[in-house]
Amino acid sequence: MMKKIIFSFLLILFLFKPELYAQIDGEVVKPYKAEFLLQNARVYTITQGVLENTDLLIKDGKITAIGQNLAPQNYTLVDCSGKSVYPGFIDSGTSLGLVEVNSLAETQDYMELGKLTPQMQALSAVNPNAVAIPVTRVSGVTTVLTQPRGGYFPGTASLIQLNGYTPDQMDAGFKAVVMNFPSAAKSGEYDNRSEETIRKEADKKLEEINDIWEKAASYLSIKEKGGQLKYYPEMEQLSRVLAGELPLFVEVNAAKDILAALEWVEEKSLDVVFTGVAEGWKVADKLAESKIPVITGPVLTLPSRASDKYDVSYTNAAVLHKAGVKLALRTQDSENVRNLPFHAGFAAAYGMGVEEALKSITINAAEIFRVDEKLGSLEVGKNATLFIADGDPFEPKTQVSQVFIDGYRIPMTNRHIRLYQEFLDREMKPAN
Repeated sequence: MMKKIIFSFLLILFLFKPELYAQIDGEVVKPYKAEFLLQNARVYTITQGVLENTDLLIKDGKITAIGQNLAPQNYTLVDCSGKSVYPGFIDSGTSLGLVEVNSLAETQDYMELGKLTPQMQALSAVNPNAVAIPVTRVSGVTTVLTQPRGGYFPGTASLIQLNGYTPDQMDAGFKAVVMNFPSAAKSGEYDNRSEETIRKEADKKLEEINDIWEKAASYLSIKEKGGQLKYYPEMEQLSRVLAGELPLFVEVNAAKDILAALEWVEEKSLDVVFTGVAEGWKVADKLAESKIPVITGPVLTLPSRASDKYDVSYTNAAVLHKAGVKLALRTQDSENVRNLPFHAGFAAAYGMGVEEALKSITINAAEIFRVDEKLGSLEVGKNATLFIADGDPFEPKTQVSQVFIDGYRIPMTNRHIRLYQEFLDREMKPAN
């Protein structure tokens, strides 16, 4: 009797495999894992050139083989004839998962009260069910840095994969404390403050930051000597930056502020990445000399000053790259992170070139985030995080046919697509 029960149970498991549960009428409706063999593709490895008519094998969430005419065996076959395979794109600065409706404060969770909240974790606030996540990933953007805003030290940013039912399942293994460097530049055309007022305010803010930094240094010194410390989560998190356990992402944009930030960082000897860097084109040589990696963007935006040329935002990445700066791109968006390929496309068209633009949203980003052993390129042993497209992903006409994240085949649907399908045929038909 027991043998019959076991046999029946095994038969049920065989007949109702996970991938069958994940499909309705042949359409994938939830992510699922299997052993996939992508056949006859043009494979953009990023680090090892472009491979024509090549197969790629996915097993246990990893890329286990790349080559021609791989034996099909019992794999799920995916015909990629006439199509290209790319590593999943990485957006290096967003608030994806932290904002649901930009105009509704109740759905925003990217900013805390106060100037000093470095201990606040963006990952803990991520909504895995955010409507914008499926919208983003079907465009080939599979990984993003989601980050807090506001204050001097608004919190700790996290790199996330766009698949998972909980924030912990989405964690891609990188965090960084965010700092907003005080600006001595006008905030916009309606900023009526005098130059002297702006400078004094910036100096005061930097003095406050230096005081915070001294407190963090004292906290670390006491901790290293085994002294007794009261509960002080703000200093605990900043001490981890001072100890080299966490990098510091410094948001800075105006040219004069970038130069001031370079001086400030040099005095502190920190593990730093500069973000924003909108006017990096003005001080590109200084940035290159510093060897500090840069995350810049958005590319598709207006110049920061009315006196600048119309295309400075488009060419900024190219100027930085040509100067020798290690560079990644970001959208700095929440609901339109899906447009990352077009930001990179504009950077490519305005001097960066397609190859370097691809690197800026793949391997360069992965290296800056210290996850290049598993993301950023198509190589054996790396995570199977990739997508299949019928053309150049920087072109709006290109269609992404399939996305994989850590070996999970992702449903190619989202709220936008469902609304499009629903209203495509609006003719009222009589009920049967």
